[in-house]
Amino acid sequence: MVGSVGSGLADLGASMNRNGKAATAAAEPLPMEMDPPADVMAAAAAAAAAAEGKAAGEEAASNGRREIVMGRNVHTSCFAVKEPDADDEETGEREATMASVLALYRRSLVERTKHHLGYPYNLDFDYGALGQLQHFSINNLGDPFIESNYGVHSRQFEVGVLDWFARLWDLEKDEYWGYITNCGTEGNLHGILVGREVFPDGILYASRESHYSVFKAARMYRMDCVKVDTLMSGEIDCADFQRKILQNRDKPAIINVNIGTTVKGAVDDLDLVIKTLEESGFEDRFYIHCDGALFGLMIPFVKKAPKVTFKKPIGSVSVSGHKFVGCPMPCGVQITRLKHINALSSNVEYLASRDATIMGSRNGHAPIFLWYTLNRKGYRGFQKEVQKCLRNAHYLKDRLKEAGIGAMLNELSSTVVFERPKDEEFVRRWQLACEGNIAHVVVMPSVNIDKLDYFLDELVEKRATWYEDGISKPPCIARDLGEENCLCGLHK
Repeated sequence: MVGSVGSGLADLGASMNRNGKAATAAAEPLPMEMDPPADVMAAAAAAAAAAEGKAAGEEAASNGRREIVMGRNVHTSCFAVKEPDADDEETGEREATMASVLALYRRSLVERTKHHLGYPYNLDFDYGALGQLQHFSINNLGDPFIESNYGVHSRQFEVGVLDWFARLWDLEKDEYWGYITNCGTEGNLHGILVGREVFPDGILYASRESHYSVFKAARMYRMDCVKVDTLMSGEIDCADFQRKILQNRDKPAIINVNIGTTVKGAVDDLDLVIKTLEESGFEDRFYIHCDGALFGLMIPFVKKAPKVTFKKPIGSVSVSGHKFVGCPMPCGVQITRLKHINALSSNVEYLASRDATIMGSRNGHAPIFLWYTLNRKGYRGFQKEVQKCLRNAHYLKDRLKEAGIGAMLNELSSTVVFERPKDEEFVRRWQLACEGNIAHVVVMPSVNIDKLDYFLDELVEKRATWYEDGISKPPCIARDLGEENCLCGLHK
């Protein structure tokens, strides 16, 4: 995947015009007392110019695609931390400068949010009512169900959220254990760790299109890991899965099942995976972790979709809280069977509690944000949002094809995959996630028809200029999405 790294003041400078003044298009005005000092504006403009020149050089050197070099890309520009001057308290100059930087940064966030389409974050939320809690250091140390000596926590909210998800996935209160994680990756790390503890000599199986955190877990835990082929849709190929588990029939199987793959939004067939395991002689020798980062919370509200439920022989499910739910900070939910957790749990005298989580300190604000949203929306609210996302995703896919742009949308998904735009500046502007010749848009509740039309009109207009010379051709995506979804010169 090709990505880009933000560059401090350069990002702010992008919102400025040639005269060094803050751009006003589609941006909120600064408060009167926050007119940016000249040094802040000059630094922003200089950083923007330097970053623009550097980006142009990188693109020329790498055939239009940014090269990612560890350590070099990150330290291009930053917001420097400076020691206060002796008279700062009297003059207030430092406070004014910091306020200006923050105001400019906020303006850049407004602009970047306006052009956000490629990553699965729901940006439609309002947590103003929770601002009163930001003055507290809320930390949910240790086990959510065992209170520690640290009293400034939100366990009562955390357990309420966990109960809601346990009900969603058909697991009784006295049969589950879980916690609010710091991100979706932590949910996968924990689920796979539980599987490894249940079957210490087990082999991890995951489709090639699984999230990279699954393979990170294998490296961290020194587990044998087998990558399974996928169908064109991105779904796990159960024929290849069977061939590979039969090659290791003497060892238990730990399987990562995707409830929505990262790039194509494909949902693995959980029932077929279970059937394959049982028919191959693994009846009581497998552990299934379901990675439902995005679609784990959407699929329960899709009509005729297969159920993700603990009534089936699965071991754990994880979802992200900052994706479909719309929590403003990264977080997630991990649920597993209580009977599995004793192998991980240990007493911590320092906390006067037990701990079976991966991280020690955990963000105590995240459970409150999740609790607030679950209470406001409920099952009906989420169902409406899911239906809206699927409807808008079909609209996007149809309009792309009408414009002669190859595209694919999986049946249970709101991720629309299409030919990669030729211009990397366009890719960065719309923050598209790309892989090889394909890119995708993840249609979330915050993505409405007006935003899709804005994107589509600009894409069609730009695309006409990319290929107007008649020499350059749109990429063939038949190998990525199938001939039926490719509209290149050969397959149109």
